[in-house]
Amino acid sequence: MRFTDGLWLKRAGVDFRGGVEVAEILNKDEKTGIDYLVACRHIANRGDSMDGPLLTFNVSSPADDIIKVRVDHFKGVRQKSPNFELFPDSKPPAPKVTINSSTSSDTLSLQSGSLKASINLKEYSYGIRFTSESDEKKQKGEKPLFLCSTEPKSTAVIDVPPSYVINQMSESSCLETGTDALLGSVEKGNSSKIRFMLNELSLTVGETIYGLGERFTPLVKNGGSHSIWNQDGGTSSQQAYKNIPFYLSSRGYGIFVNHTEEVDFEVGAEKCSKVGISVRGEGLEYYVINGGGSLKRTLELYCLLTGRPALPPSWTFGLYMSTSFTTSYDEKTVSGFLEGMKERECYTRVLHLDCYWMKAYDWCSFQFDDKAFPDPASYLRTVKDKYNVKVCVWINPYISQRAHLFKEGVEKGYFIKRANGDVWQWDLWQPGMAYVDFTNPDACKWYAKQLEGLMDIGVDTFKTDFGERIPHKGGVTYFDGSDPRLASSYYTQIFNDLVFTTLKNRLGEHGAAVFARSATAGGQRFPVHWGGDCESTYEAMAESLRGGLSLTSSGFAFWSHDIGGFEGLPPAAVFKRWVAFGLFSSHSRLHGSKSFRVPWLYDDDGKDEASKVLAKMVKAKLRLMPYLFAQAIKSHETGVPMMRSMVIDFPEDPTCQYLDKQYMLGDNVLVAPVFSDDTANFYLPEGKWTCFWTNAVTTGPRWIKKENYPFTAIPVFVKENSVLLLGPDSVDVPDYEYSKVGLEVRAYQIPSDAEVVVQVPSGKGPEWAGKVVVKGGKAEGQGVKVDSVADMQEKEGL
Repeated sequence: MRFTDGLWLKRAGVDFRGGVEVAEILNKDEKTGIDYLVACRHIANRGDSMDGPLLTFNVSSPADDIIKVRVDHFKGVRQKSPNFELFPDSKPPAPKVTINSSTSSDTLSLQSGSLKASINLKEYSYGIRFTSESDEKKQKGEKPLFLCSTEPKSTAVIDVPPSYVINQMSESSCLETGTDALLGSVEKGNSSKIRFMLNELSLTVGETIYGLGERFTPLVKNGGSHSIWNQDGGTSSQQAYKNIPFYLSSRGYGIFVNHTEEVDFEVGAEKCSKVGISVRGEGLEYYVINGGGSLKRTLELYCLLTGRPALPPSWTFGLYMSTSFTTSYDEKTVSGFLEGMKERECYTRVLHLDCYWMKAYDWCSFQFDDKAFPDPASYLRTVKDKYNVKVCVWINPYISQRAHLFKEGVEKGYFIKRANGDVWQWDLWQPGMAYVDFTNPDACKWYAKQLEGLMDIGVDTFKTDFGERIPHKGGVTYFDGSDPRLASSYYTQIFNDLVFTTLKNRLGEHGAAVFARSATAGGQRFPVHWGGDCESTYEAMAESLRGGLSLTSSGFAFWSHDIGGFEGLPPAAVFKRWVAFGLFSSHSRLHGSKSFRVPWLYDDDGKDEASKVLAKMVKAKLRLMPYLFAQAIKSHETGVPMMRSMVIDFPEDPTCQYLDKQYMLGDNVLVAPVFSDDTANFYLPEGKWTCFWTNAVTTGPRWIKKENYPFTAIPVFVKENSVLLLGPDSVDVPDYEYSKVGLEVRAYQIPSDAEVVVQVPSGKGPEWAGKVVVKGGKAEGQGVKVDSVADMQEKEGL
């Protein structure tokens, strides 16, 4: 939300009152923090203390290297639900906190671990300066690392007329008009205004901002206005399915805004040197997270705060083959696809049945269409036994009034309601559909029972679609009294949590995985997520990657996308390029809308090339599983995403700050999808990089452009001093016993006197089966079978 007209003036109708000086220190305690009052004008005498707001601040720390800042205008406002669950995995140890005043009494500081917040107490000069000051740096005599700061008037209470807000907010935003109550509104005479709280944090020269969820606009968020509000808008606009109120700075810190409602970020947009953060209401709370200059460490701390990613089962890393959306299919069609994939060695591990496994108008009835699948239990047993696949079915949190469950849901109060007690319904998506009210414990049990019934007949996992366009206007009521404005984007959290937990209860701690489209902060705890509805073009392929890298910069470790694109029919070249990109993503799914994505439909050159490309890329991923699953375990344990933007691994390389068409897949592998029929363009950072396919070595930093790049390859490079463990060429599933099959050990540019130890996962949860020790061109397996060792010491060249 923008409130200014240029740098000095306020926009018409804006009543802006920003904090300028500390009026009183209320409390100083290392456990509860520092409480103080900030006046919105200079207090020269007693009279100045009247007829104006005071902002009440609390600066405290819940964990080392994390500082919370809470500012309130009116503290008597009732706190409403829902709220983000913080530290959901375990309560962290008590932080090491110290509170100090400067000798001149101009500064009061709170330090947590290496993160220090210094409060300016001078007249006219209120602000908070955040710095990284570790004991190690102090001992070396290094200066504190400046992170960000607020300045006088950077924190403000603001009142604006509703018409002003309407002009700035999107049509699908949380604004309520007409006779609806305006949360945070204030009466001034006969006119009603809407109240906002604003906080501005500084941006330094060259600082770049990432994250804010899965955004398909530029990877670097500087210069943009970003509304945190889940919407179903495809991948080609500012709307996004997964909006996360967290951003990551290239300076190695992060900001998490602890509000489930709509949060607006102006990132170097309203003011070039500021990130403006605004929310409606009387209070604003944010957390400064200090990685000490490390983006990886910042993400670890953010996931400590909001939750670690669960570890998906190893079988989920195999190829998902979907029946697609509006296409017509039945048992014969599905079996034909599975047979065709098997014949072409395009090994499929998950069969996904999209919407029409149920009857039209019947979503979600959780019942198979008896015409297409007369005996679903028998059919699922057959395909699972014959083709060794897991079965995934499409669901969403909506119940059509034609579905047999609708009447029961109405009678028992399982749906979101209007203020008059009627069920909230509309015709968008499904005729007369209702929304399951997941704040009602009995509704959750009822919904879980439907899922359990499907698991009883052979369903292994669920695609949890939708969950974005949730009603919040027109007198919406929830069972537990949740505020509809706060609950709208949070709805996806309780939906995916319920489905994921239902699966986990049946399959065990590390047996659950969903395939989700929408999310909010903390949603990384319920993987996997995919990128939503994209078109079938190179441009959409690039949009999807930008969205994925933005999401993984927001704490999500695992991500997928619709190979070939969702809307439209991809040209054969686009399909083949997307296949390579898709199989070198953490998770891989063939999926479309009105057309199927089996490869032989794209073999228009008569060479069966699309099938060959898919077979080769599937095989490469299956062989790489000992490496990939080890990286997945690390992501689960730390929160550092498995698939991540280059800047996270190379923060000192200024070129990597802006790269949005390539990424690191784990610690050791660089992937650069090709967005053209013939030309590959990519960048290799400093060091020696070995081509995964040819073993040729290239020294960076350098840009590379290759013409006539083959469809049967994708630029994949391995970092020097790396060891990759590959399974045998005979594997046809991702979930094999990595320690027992006989591994090929590839050592990349390792000095002869160096020793590298690589852990080998069991493939069953986060346990390790053994390790491989590489030294002097030899490899020794400890608890692991090693078949061959390859020392990748090749001459320079592409």
